[in-house]
Amino acid sequence: MDGQSPVANLQTYGRRDVAAHYAALDYLTPCERLLFETYIPQGSAILDLGVGGGRTTPYLASRASRYVGVDYAVSMVEVCRTKFPDLEFVVADAADLSVFKDSSFDAVVFAFNGIDYVLPDDRRRSCLRHIHRVLKPGGCAIFSSHNPRSVIIRPSWNRERLQSMAEQYSAKSKVLYWLLHTALTLARFTVACGQASIASLRRAVRRLPAQMFWRGEGTLVDSAHGGLLTHYSTPERVIAEVAGFHLHPAHVLGDDYPRSSHPYLTDWYYYVFTKPEK
Repeated sequence: MDGQSPVANLQTYGRRDVAAHYAALDYLTPCERLLFETYIPQGSAILDLGVGGGRTTPYLASRASRYVGVDYAVSMVEVCRTKFPDLEFVVADAADLSVFKDSSFDAVVFAFNGIDYVLPDDRRRSCLRHIHRVLKPGGCAIFSSHNPRSVIIRPSWNRERLQSMAEQYSAKSKVLYWLLHTALTLARFTVACGQASIASLRRAVRRLPAQMFWRGEGTLVDSAHGGLLTHYSTPERVIAEVAGFHLHPAHVLGDDYPRSSHPYLTDWYYYVFTKPEK
């Protein structure tokens, strides 16, 4: 598998080990939770595209009067049907949602940058046309997309683990706890900065020479799962593209929320678009 074509992408997502990986994920990011709570009212009819292993299913289904999960990988849908036997899951391509009637959903969600794997461009455009078609007037589409100019990786570490270690070895002494916690934090910060610097350099070497970095839109092979052809687009490009399908921008939020987003730091952005009332 060359990992560099839409067909190869589907083969990758169809693998049992990849389906098992996504089935094990059971969280929402702070960004997702905020946008879902803000823009998807209780009792909505929700279409969850690129459902994968059902990461978003428990939360979205809890808000829904009707919930439908969709994925083009059979193995993903099989996993979801096993995990959530009382819910509806459909094998379908996001570029062809003809199985669903016009104006049948209050919200369409395409999380985890799933739209970036609807390739090539004509299929991505078809996906956006179908999203507009199946949305009810006043409904919303929420999706995320990779940022092509994200080349700087923030240092990160598990702060809770450091606190736990300091508590374990401080023998309940506040002074010793403070000393241990400070020393551990400084050491971990130094290591994290080194790791982030190396990772940032590697990313810059791959992205800076690419046309997509300078144009603000394009494709590149992501290393995930052995290689996936991935679409990247800046917020300005995404908003201009989606506006052509009569969907109005309502919110743009970096995946690094609640931190402030930055064009060279934020890995991907979440977008909310609404379909105008008739």
